[in-house]
Amino acid sequence: MNLLVIGGGGREHAIIKKLRENTDVNLIWCLPGNGGIAADADCVSIGAKEIDGIYEFARAHDVDFAIVAQDDPLALGCVDRLHSLGIPCFGPDAKAAQIEASKVFAKNLMKRYGIPTADYQVFENADDALSYLESASFPIVLKADGLALGKGVLIASSLDEAKEAVSEIMQEKRFGDSGNRMVIEEFLTGPEVSVLAFTDGKTVSPMVSSMDHKRAGDGDTGLNTGGMGTIAPNPYYTEEIAESCMNEIFLPTIRAMAAEGCPFKGCLYFGLMLTPDGPKVIEYNCRFGDPETQVVLPLLKTDLLTIMQAVEEERLSELKIEWSSGAAACVILASGGYPLAYEKGKEIRIPDELPQNVTVFHAGDKRVNGKLVTSGGRVLGVTATAGSLQEALHDAYDAAAQIHFDNMMFRHDIGQRALRVLEDGNDFSRIR
Repeated sequence: MNLLVIGGGGREHAIIKKLRENTDVNLIWCLPGNGGIAADADCVSIGAKEIDGIYEFARAHDVDFAIVAQDDPLALGCVDRLHSLGIPCFGPDAKAAQIEASKVFAKNLMKRYGIPTADYQVFENADDALSYLESASFPIVLKADGLALGKGVLIASSLDEAKEAVSEIMQEKRFGDSGNRMVIEEFLTGPEVSVLAFTDGKTVSPMVSSMDHKRAGDGDTGLNTGGMGTIAPNPYYTEEIAESCMNEIFLPTIRAMAAEGCPFKGCLYFGLMLTPDGPKVIEYNCRFGDPETQVVLPLLKTDLLTIMQAVEEERLSELKIEWSSGAAACVILASGGYPLAYEKGKEIRIPDELPQNVTVFHAGDKRVNGKLVTSGGRVLGVTATAGSLQEALHDAYDAAAQIHFDNMMFRHDIGQRALRVLEDGNDFSRIR
């Protein structure tokens, strides 16, 4: 089979490596890919948002199956265009992708169908938002309505900070047209959990839970990023909580989307907060999370392409999806200064051989004159799998220490909170 993967980061690299395990896979094209992905797929310099270019490429090549992995092309209707060519795809169409592309759509959906989430208000102009904030409680969360590279969410601890956030989102248009509308919602507390789920619009099959680390610095300090590391499974996510989420969040969401005339097929990401009042949805994503994918897919035992085909053909209920009982840890190696300004073009040196249980997923790099150099903020994801989380973290950090590029930065405490939970043996099933 010849496959087409749309995207060019660590998430796409993890997907491609998993697809490569299927012996029926012949050729994988990745648009646009990156310097590291080029070792596992044929990279073509067509951007993930260049929908017309993707369409023409697919029409000119023998594509048997396509995976649209990135949020922007999903929201722009890439799956719709590929379907028009008769190419089966993994990923939602544009109508279903609204669940991530518009936070207003997502919040209103949850409200209509009784899916637990934070209380919120929607605003279409800055004056109304500023007026509302005068009587609001703090801290408070402010979100740009549209896609913003995972950075359109601001937490304000005071009225002054909230006013500044409104200015950034709606007046200065820091996130472009994504800030034409905004959501202001209550600040929830509790452990966060990421759960990705395969769904064919009827059946939901959750993947192994994970824990992301969004802040740039150790101890959850510094600015929010796209994610500085992940571990799986998440020890806060007990069997009891999983059952509650399935009945109160996962299945109701899929049924709500179908009732709204936009059934969701693909990978639906549930960003959850385990509050004292029970699990609540912080956000939906219409695709695999990044860097959650880099710890979840290495634990998948069932063939990924087989699952994706079952999703497209709406026969997911026929599959039994199996997962490893071990753990995985991913440490992100980033360019110094990320998520603000950072330099590019730094040569990357990776050992020729790393332990068998370690994989380096390439996110922000490219090849220049035969050398691998940095080209983004998050450059590499170093993932290790092992029988325990402690072993996985040890091996991931040990491998990361052998990799070098100038001004490389990373967090030193990925997974430490999860280890404390495991060591304490606390019963978190009380969080309902």
